[in-house]
Amino acid sequence: MAPRKQQEIFDATLRLVAEKGYDGLTVEGVAERSGVNKTTIYRWWPSKAALLGAALVEADVLGFEPPDTGSLRGDLVELVEGIQRLLTEPPSSDIAVAALGAAVRHPELDAHRFFADRFAREREIFDRAVRRGELKASADPMLIVDLLAGAVWMRTVFRGLRLTDDFAAEAVAALLDGI
Repeated sequence: MAPRKQQEIFDATLRLVAEKGYDGLTVEGVAERSGVNKTTIYRWWPSKAALLGAALVEADVLGFEPPDTGSLRGDLVELVEGIQRLLTEPPSSDIAVAALGAAVRHPELDAHRFFADRFAREREIFDRAVRRGELKASADPMLIVDLLAGAVWMRTVFRGLRLTDDFAAEAVAALLDGI
């Protein structure tokens, strides 16, 4: 399948899940919106769960490149700011909340691939920090990401609070410097 057509299918998938939720997402709806036959979609993805799982990882709208500011603190601040944008700026906010929220109720939707893919890319931040002597090799990068990303999720999605401009720097400082 041509990469551009694949991106159109992924875009249609993510926009539909944002509009209608996982339960309202259908392969027929994706086919209609992306201008392909549903058999084409089924040829590449055997179910709507597989299609959404692929879209979460491969879609441009949720694309992610790990920051490289030259310091662990700077990289973590930019990482948190990226998570803030993901969860607060449409269309990614609607998509992330709907799709990743659905993963809790629908085990067939394997969101682990999304998180594993992102973490594999985030891992570079910590590998560089260890090489620069900013971080002990024994530090748990996943715990660090979970603490920071969890703070953004709690504030924006679950508590519905608006984040201040310096939230990312404050969260990183609380983690790196202690409370």
